[in-house]
Amino acid sequence: MNRPPVLRLHDDELIIDSFAGGGGASTGIEQAIGRPVDIAINHDPEAVSLHEANHPQTRHFVSDVFEVDPHAVTEGRPVGLLWASPDCKHFSKAKGGKPVSKKIRSLAWAVVKWARAVRPRVICLENVEEFQTWGPLGADDRPCPQRKGRTFRRWKRSLEQLGYVIEHRELRACDYGAPTIRKRLFLVARRDGAAITWPAATHAQPGSLPVRQRRMKPWPVAADCIDWSIHCPSIFERTRPLAEATCRRIA
Repeated sequence: MNRPPVLRLHDDELIIDSFAGGGGASTGIEQAIGRPVDIAINHDPEAVSLHEANHPQTRHFVSDVFEVDPHAVTEGRPVGLLWASPDCKHFSKAKGGKPVSKKIRSLAWAVVKWARAVRPRVICLENVEEFQTWGPLGADDRPCPQRKGRTFRRWKRSLEQLGYVIEHRELRACDYGAPTIRKRLFLVARRDGAAITWPAATHAQPGSLPVRQRRMKPWPVAADCIDWSIHCPSIFERTRPLAEATCRRIA
């Protein structure tokens, strides 16, 4: 049975994927909304090429998110949904000890730029949970522990000052039927007065009471999505050995 759209859009409203990659987020949006994403933006031509293959109905722009003009892209049409998944590697605990890029850490400010320019009715952002610790850098160009989360709170206030009501939660996709246990931060901002609603979990850990009572389905596993007949190199046969922490996560 088909579920009703999560967000009902007006006929003239645009859906924008502002950090479009291969098209996974756009596919999820299409499943939730009931129609394709209208506009996808990415600075990488290869990413846009892959997104075009997966979403031929979408208009594509190869551009830095800070350089693209929201007014030119939307051509005066209202924006119903702006989806943003800024680069997360400079917040993730899986990053290691590499230097911090100030530009990449600032990518989420592009969301505020869009909010000021074209006032999307709904904004959704997805990132690693550590995004909430976004704060100023210290003299060593590393995140300052004493000011952890200060920039994140200022970023939220910037949206609230534009009339947005904001909620955010840490969710795991496996609880909703996707084969990954990674936790992610999901943030929803609305300026249309409608309530922000969150989905109820449908899956749980195999062997847990809800699964045994058949009130919930067991978490799916990645192995079910892999065609094992296709040959590919082993991750353990790399020229450069995997880091010990990576091996622990794989295990």
